[in-house]
Amino acid sequence: MKYVDALLALGISLPEKYEHIEVSNVRFDSRRTDENSVFVCIAGDDTDGHDYAMSAYGRGCRAFLSEHGLSVPEDAAVAVCGDTRSALADISRAVYGYPDRELTLVGITGTKGKTTTSVYIADILNDAGIPSGCIGSLGVLLPPGAGSIKMPRTTPTTPEASDLCEIFAAMRRSGIKVAVMEVSSQALYKERVRGLTFDTAVFTNLSPDHIGGAEHPTFEHYRDCKARLFSDFGARRIVYNADDEYADYMIGRAPAGTELVSVSALDESADFYAHNRENYAKGGMLGTVFDIREKNGASHKITVRAPGDFSVMNAAAAYAVCKGLGADDDKIGDALAKSAVEGRFEVVDVLPYATFVIDYAHNELSLRSVLSVLRGYNPTRLTVLVGSVGGRTFSRRAPIGRAVSELADFCILTADEPDFEDPMKIIVDILVGFEGRNTPYVAIPDRAKAVRFAVKNAIPGEIVLLAGKGHEKTQLINGVHVPFSEREILLEAAKEAETV
Repeated sequence: MKYVDALLALGISLPEKYEHIEVSNVRFDSRRTDENSVFVCIAGDDTDGHDYAMSAYGRGCRAFLSEHGLSVPEDAAVAVCGDTRSALADISRAVYGYPDRELTLVGITGTKGKTTTSVYIADILNDAGIPSGCIGSLGVLLPPGAGSIKMPRTTPTTPEASDLCEIFAAMRRSGIKVAVMEVSSQALYKERVRGLTFDTAVFTNLSPDHIGGAEHPTFEHYRDCKARLFSDFGARRIVYNADDEYADYMIGRAPAGTELVSVSALDESADFYAHNRENYAKGGMLGTVFDIREKNGASHKITVRAPGDFSVMNAAAAYAVCKGLGADDDKIGDALAKSAVEGRFEVVDVLPYATFVIDYAHNELSLRSVLSVLRGYNPTRLTVLVGSVGGRTFSRRAPIGRAVSELADFCILTADEPDFEDPMKIIVDILVGFEGRNTPYVAIPDRAKAVRFAVKNAIPGEIVLLAGKGHEKTQLINGVHVPFSEREILLEAAKEAETV
């Protein structure tokens, strides 16, 4: 489309001499621009996009959106607005033809459970014959036959507005009807979902996280950013975890007429009541069976391939969402029974005598939750391999140490993403949380070596939790993202153990 026409969404006009400029994509990273791009200059936490305008120009870009004038040649069309971060969303929707309007959007926010719940919902809907895609920490997931959508490796949980609109456009072309997406607090804070209307909004839970540095200044700010999903985006229906202490706050500003659907494991009067939970272990798989009772009295037995109360709540929320979107009970139950989420309580078949679990748990609360659940399976030894991210997350380290030293029998201390920080410094910070407890541990700064140690030293009946990396396929070391798959390392270590 013509750049001058795209700017109408922002109420900006340009001189006639720029009417010939055509655009078909929107970029905020100059390295991804071409002759068909609008380059939106955004001042970020570490860099300022305005400084890279000539880099985009050198790649053929002639359409720019900026917060002030740019030093670029006269043949470049520079439109100026007050807030380019908000404008990024507005112009992206225009350039990509408002693809969100042709999709049913389901948005999920909360501190934990966003990824698992979103994958459950998409899996259920696809099994029910409703083509659905999933956007979140695992990337962009589409059903078989719908192709694939690749995004830059650095794409956050909720992509920036321009990438998000490009994904929606690709989904539309692929015949997708429902887009299920994780909506992070940063996405709401930084206007990545500006202008979207969600059919269904989901609240999983809330606890302090992502506070400090370039994230949120206070817990209250974090909380209020998340609460915007339920007040500002036109959701027809809100499905919420009624057991969470912040549930009433989250739904308290919902517009009049919004359908409120409660999910609970404690309140029998909830719209969806999850109860009678039992653990099961079969063929190395750890899972949960529970009953879900609807407000109308209908009751259904549900099985999920993940243990714990949090798994029940994730599955129950997915059940409630999909009922509201037209899926029938049998389809929901069948899909949940086989749905598995990469890096989220993922049991990897490594050794016949021990169980290895990969999970994204990376703070005190999530580690306590996962370790408490695993303790319920009565392992002969409960081991955790854990580290923390370098260059930040300083405040998480001692609490991580406190959690693992209290709940695990043995700890393998390492690093997640050390970057430029000495991994041993990270380990020392975690050890502060041991506070004199005599929990045995070993310090292995190289995470790959730590994983191999866990396999080599596993004992019969042991459960080993590999915490922190989850689904991630790289490790950040000295500023470089090095290929790293915990799952692949586990399997390689198992083969090595067989040959010894």
